Amino acid sequence: MTSLKEICRGLPLYPLPENRGRKKGIPHAPVRTPNLTAQEKKLALRNALRYFPPEIQKKLALEFAEELRLYGHIYMYRFFPDIEMRAYPIGDYPCKTKSAAAIMLMIMNNLDPSVAQFPQELVTYGGNGQVFSNWAQFWLVMHYLSEMTEEQTLVMYSGHPLGLFPSHQYAPRLIITNGMVIPNYSTRDEYEKMFALGVTMYGQMTAGSYCYIGPQGIVHGTVLTVLNAGRRYLKAEDLSGKVFVTSGLGGMSGAQAKAAVIAGCVGIIAEVDEAALLKRHKQGWLMEISNNLDHCIARLRYDSDARKNKIALSLGYHGNVVDLWERLVYELDTTGELLVDLGSDQTSCHNPFSGGYYPVQLGFEEAKQLLATNPGKFRTLVQESLKRHVAAINRLADKGMFFWDYGNAFLLEAQRAGADVEKRGANKTEFRYPSYVQHIMGDIFSLGFGPFRWVCTSGDPQDLATTDSIATAVLEDSIRQGVSTSVKQQYHDNIRWIREAGRHSLVVGSQARILYSDQRGRVSIAVAINRAISEGRIKAPVVLSRDHHDVSGTDSPYRETSNIYDGSAFCADMAVQNFVGDAFRGATWVALHNGGGVGWGEVINGGFGLVLDGSKEAEERAKMMLSWDVSNGVARRCWSGNDYAYETICQAMKENDTLKVTLPHKVVDENILEQATKH
Repeated sequence: MTSLKEICRGLPLYPLPENRGRKKGIPHAPVRTPNLTAQEKKLALRNALRYFPPEIQKKLALEFAEELRLYGHIYMYRFFPDIEMRAYPIGDYPCKTKSAAAIMLMIMNNLDPSVAQFPQELVTYGGNGQVFSNWAQFWLVMHYLSEMTEEQTLVMYSGHPLGLFPSHQYAPRLIITNGMVIPNYSTRDEYEKMFALGVTMYGQMTAGSYCYIGPQGIVHGTVLTVLNAGRRYLKAEDLSGKVFVTSGLGGMSGAQAKAAVIAGCVGIIAEVDEAALLKRHKQGWLMEISNNLDHCIARLRYDSDARKNKIALSLGYHGNVVDLWERLVYELDTTGELLVDLGSDQTSCHNPFSGGYYPVQLGFEEAKQLLATNPGKFRTLVQESLKRHVAAINRLADKGMFFWDYGNAFLLEAQRAGADVEKRGANKTEFRYPSYVQHIMGDIFSLGFGPFRWVCTSGDPQDLATTDSIATAVLEDSIRQGVSTSVKQQYHDNIRWIREAGRHSLVVGSQARILYSDQRGRVSIAVAINRAISEGRIKAPVVLSRDHHDVSGTDSPYRETSNIYDGSAFCADMAVQNFVGDAFRGATWVALHNGGGVGWGEVINGGFGLVLDGSKEAEERAKMMLSWDVSNGVARRCWSGNDYAYETICQAMKENDTLKVTLPHKVVDENILEQATKH
């Protein structure tokens, strides 16, 4: 078994480790089909061999060529480390700086088999969200981090460590970019080729920035979404006895089962991959599993134990969600019963033709085989399946079921497939059903709330419990001091969340917590945690981060910025400014990605990591950086015409007289527009 000290020595070359190939008995990424020419295959090999000296290139070339032929990418399985991959306590990492050790911890957590979707292919979640492109990059990065001082910055180009460069103690220790492709070439087909060549990488959101914290990372947002969907669509504060139907239990979607139970409803989640179901069940995130549609329907009937006694339930259906939706239509047509109240989808539709969505016409294994042998036919079946998928949803929605798009590009891909999702007279970011940002989370973002996170690097659950208590106390104190009605509702939801999180065993991998919070909450919680570290109440540094899916982290016209109606939804200034601004305001590391959430070429997103070590300097960094990280997005949303954002940024300016934001003037008389455009 390899030790952390050995991991930090760099690539193991003399002797080469045994090539054990792909592990059996664990999930693996779908085979990719980049359709390389003979010359491009040679280029992919040449690029991979750059990491190795000439005397071993001949041996490696043959196996790398075989990987490229069999899997469509060179993962370098020979260099898959023989170590228990997990987040070790920060003191175990042989580093010169705490910042570097914290980054190592976060990387290894992203690759922990209990966290990662396809650990041997370095995929954390979403079917293709890479931490690195190959295992040589992992070894080099760990070596660089072990050598790094406070006067150096590690630069990452789409998984490749360009090197350690002279810097200074106030600069970020790590700068990451993933997928920064020239816009005219940012297509899916071009991506498949460039990824196979080893020159770019899809980092999703928090995979390629090393900040993923397992499915907990989306549980809070899913809880908020389901609760607020109930408030908006069902006019209900209490969701007990209500039914939520959706799909996906793999990476981020794995949160849905736990979120349904915390929200108090009956959740039925379809998943084609049995390994994903069993993983969530073993982790305690899923209460029941069934491959029998009759059983699932019986659990949904009004006289079932769960419905009649209003018992929260999560049931994983091992099968295709289209079969589930069509069975619900059959029940409606034959019995008159509408057995579902709320519906959504979390298949990886940002990646529909490479394993993110499986067609209903085929079983899981048969579909995987077709994907590898005939991707064109697979694509056709996916689009036919999407049309059936939407047709069933439309039938149920016409009878009173409320459906929303979960920002996974489901409606976008359904539209491209020819499904009936058009909203007449709408702009191109709107469909027959709203995205959850447009109807549910958009106003929350405009208030400055988003998925703030922290990781206790000691690995001690007691430290996490202490941070939970600190966050609760901060929110309760803020309510006492006085906040607006809309903010108070969110704070109460957050307090409920923290209490439920502690009771529901949400930790998978690192000792981490997520909390949707606004600028005031984030800064206050960060300062309180930093002081607790200084006082010894928390035993080791704490890493702050967030999902890029936030108020200012992401420009995504079909998700995060889908409620931006001034024509700028397709502009990416906000995410880029966020990345740059975080870098010089104190972030320990920053990341900027193409893709994430709704797919390659559809999104630009930025993220950060910030290490709190109990020092006064860490407190000042947190205050400056976190304030900008929120206000940037609130100001942009204000300028686009959002009333909540206008109120929020005005309040922020009152609290800080060095903040001065350009405020929009509304056109109060629409007639002047009509008159001016007649000629």
